[in-house]
Amino acid sequence: MSGESRTADVGRAAGGVLLTLATGQFLMTLDTSVMNVAIATVAKDVGTTVSGIQAAITLYTLVMAVLMVPGGKVGSIIGRRRAFSIGCIIYGIGSLTTSLAPNLPVLIIGWSVLEGVGAALILPAIVALVAGNYPPKGRPRAYGLVMGAGAIAVAVGPLIGGFATTFFSWRWVFAGEVVLVIAILLLARRVQDAPPEQRVGFDVVGALLNGLGLGLAVLGVLRSSDWGWVTPRVGAPALLGLSLTVWFVLAGLAVMWLFFDRASRMEEAGLEPLVKPSLFANRQMSGGLLMFFVLFLVQAGLFFTIPLYLSVSLGLTALETGIRILPLSITLLIAAVGIPRFLPAASPRRIVRLGLIAMFLGIVVLLTAFDVTADATIVTVPLLLAGLGIGALASQLGAVTVSAVPDELSAEVGGLQNTGTNLGAAVGTALAGSILISALTASFLTGVQENPAIPEQVKTQADVQLAGGAPFISDADLQTALAEAGVPPDVAAAATEVNAQARLDGLKAALTVLALIALIGVIPARRIPTHPPGSAPGS
Repeated sequence: MSGESRTADVGRAAGGVLLTLATGQFLMTLDTSVMNVAIATVAKDVGTTVSGIQAAITLYTLVMAVLMVPGGKVGSIIGRRRAFSIGCIIYGIGSLTTSLAPNLPVLIIGWSVLEGVGAALILPAIVALVAGNYPPKGRPRAYGLVMGAGAIAVAVGPLIGGFATTFFSWRWVFAGEVVLVIAILLLARRVQDAPPEQRVGFDVVGALLNGLGLGLAVLGVLRSSDWGWVTPRVGAPALLGLSLTVWFVLAGLAVMWLFFDRASRMEEAGLEPLVKPSLFANRQMSGGLLMFFVLFLVQAGLFFTIPLYLSVSLGLTALETGIRILPLSITLLIAAVGIPRFLPAASPRRIVRLGLIAMFLGIVVLLTAFDVTADATIVTVPLLLAGLGIGALASQLGAVTVSAVPDELSAEVGGLQNTGTNLGAAVGTALAGSILISALTASFLTGVQENPAIPEQVKTQADVQLAGGAPFISDADLQTALAEAGVPPDVAAAATEVNAQARLDGLKAALTVLALIALIGVIPARRIPTHPPGSAPGS
């Protein structure tokens, strides 16, 4: 009887640990989807534009991507549970700051910086703490449940954000995160620490090079809507006749080359670099990381563009937008949970490829249905397909990357995995937003020039004032702005018609690029093994 009691106690302890770590994963993932349905509302509330909120979202994921590997190294030095707890405290302070933010700079400090720093300590620690609290046989299930909590966060985030924004305020979401952080900290006392087997040094220079390289490249993509992709926009800065976007991206790539070259020399000398380049020689692991990057790039792009279409173009409330995104959430959960349960022997490579094709088809179906007269129902089937694809990839990639290396490297691979996901999310949001604004601006200016109802003087003013980028605004907001400017009703009506078509053209351009990326991702998916981890050697 006493043996049974001890077994029950161990089971409850393990369940409490899993609940703590899964809740942490849920909270970290929630912020990537919870506010997308309220972009326009948040922008108005803090006195900025859609592009301003795009920048905040991008910076949040970029801060995590830049600091994820350094955060894992810090955890290996101070202990994983301590890093997890400190990360939760920083994250909670960031959530509180965000909930009280009166303007965009404070929002960025709280959401993008503090929450990003906290997440960079928490997420690598979760991977190591699972390994430290579960025997090898129980880890795949534990990793799967923790990843499942992240999938649930992606799925329910739009509904939570929509409900809070519609009936209360988006600020209550971040206030609620503070409460959740306190609960996690109380539960974390039950988690057994996962101390490192040996003390490692912290590669400060490597961390700086890594952050500088990634930051420069993503910043270049983020500002491309203002600077231009290759040819500089009117009034935008340039260097040797090329847009600063080109130079920032090239500079970022050059710094990353220096980072990996230095890391290779350190590893050959027996030192401890921030990242061991030899890890990337593992085809299975590098293939998994690349697929994580593609998945989160496309996913973030969809979660940025489709809520904008529903809330700004169609005028839906945040809750209505969240409900319309529900089809994606449903199929995402079905695939993420159902595939491992009912198809445990299925080929990971085949599932990943079918998932990418499902995402591609979903976007293509949406593109064919887009029209200025379309209503919100056109997103249902595309989102069902996209959610199925996202869930399919999510069901495989975590096990693929972690199983590719020995247990002692799981935390390091976990840091790289989280870097790939957040870098993908940062690039996806920046890329989708940049292409959207660029295409919208070009379409709007062309539409204004070709519309005979708009006077020449107004056309000239539009060319000058919007050369740096047209705002993504609703017809109602445009009509209000034009009325306040004293524009005649017939001219305002013509401009509103042009704006509606330009918004659609911008969305189509962004979605087309996302569809192409999903399709191209099928090619490198050959690095994913054909057999589930542990069943047979990958190929």
